[in-house]
Amino acid sequence: MSKTLALTEQLIALDSVTPEDKGCQNTLIALLEPLGFQCETIQSGDVTNLWARRGQTQPLLVFAGHTDVVPTGPVTQWQSAPFTPTHRDGKLYGRGAADMKTSIAAFVVATEEFVAAHPDHKGSIGFLITSDEEGPATDGTVVVCEKLKARGEQLDYCIVGEPTSVDKLGDTIKNGRRGTMSGKLTVKGVQGHIAYPQLAKNPIHLAAPAMAELVAEVWDEGNDYYLPTSWQISNIHAGTGASNVIPGEAVIDFNFRFSTASTAEDLQQRVHAILDKHGLEYDLKWTIGGHPFLTPKGSLSDALGDAIHAETGITTELSTTGGTSDGRFIAKICPQVVEFGPPNASIHKIDEHIELQYIDPLKNIYRRTLENLLT
Repeated sequence: MSKTLALTEQLIALDSVTPEDKGCQNTLIALLEPLGFQCETIQSGDVTNLWARRGQTQPLLVFAGHTDVVPTGPVTQWQSAPFTPTHRDGKLYGRGAADMKTSIAAFVVATEEFVAAHPDHKGSIGFLITSDEEGPATDGTVVVCEKLKARGEQLDYCIVGEPTSVDKLGDTIKNGRRGTMSGKLTVKGVQGHIAYPQLAKNPIHLAAPAMAELVAEVWDEGNDYYLPTSWQISNIHAGTGASNVIPGEAVIDFNFRFSTASTAEDLQQRVHAILDKHGLEYDLKWTIGGHPFLTPKGSLSDALGDAIHAETGITTELSTTGGTSDGRFIAKICPQVVEFGPPNASIHKIDEHIELQYIDPLKNIYRRTLENLLT
């Protein structure tokens, strides 16, 4: 059994459902300290974070990831116990196999091999690991980034081990993510009997023209890396449950997935302008889940792309699709942030897995990237 596979299985066996770490990070510390890493545990609330660094000079290349996993769902629906690493049909099954304990294991073993071959490598290597990525993400990576910024530690490159590949290992690197912003809109009317509409004000009818305009609005054109910003209604709630009552208010939930072509502030202002134009009486509460980030093609994506091609023969593609990740926090203190990891088809699902054939090549890609940037 390869060292990467063995470490992956060791991590999967720890049932670190968010925000629990369950000793995963102590396992990593035990491997990193003998390599010369200074390891710092940063506790915030119920969340355990690890910052580890080898070297004091620039450039600093950081591997970032999370030890927490999503809940298993109904255990009876799994073909094998979710926290018992199991091989079946050329695949390793277990919660976290793809998202993202294999990546973390590959980070560590790649670093072991690199340091053994290049003990006097240039620059520094860092690990930023949290147990709060699958949860609220308020006590995890964002806390570590704030601490690093406060003490002036400069990150130059960061690879987040999110499962980005689609069909084959290496086909996709994420060089950015869209922002997410939700709104809860309450449109006020006057409740009344449906037979006497002149004595009531139907908030659904009042809101409909504004909703149609918001649906038709072109928020931006996107850019070279992003599709245009998307605005979508997710829920509409109104009424008392009776068929003969005009509701007194309508609550409409919506969400923006927005690119670097727009800002959250601009989008908010434009929504308010449309609602005000239609003369609505309303309340609107905003929640920004994450701002977009973008790393244009450059030295990090080139080094990682070259490593992928050398290991797999695949010419990778840069992509900004998908949801948010902790990259949004790291990008505030690091000029080049990309995400790369194994195929993502099974993440968060029953019987999550990774193909065994991809585990050592993933480690090799990370090692080759270290070689490309720090030798």
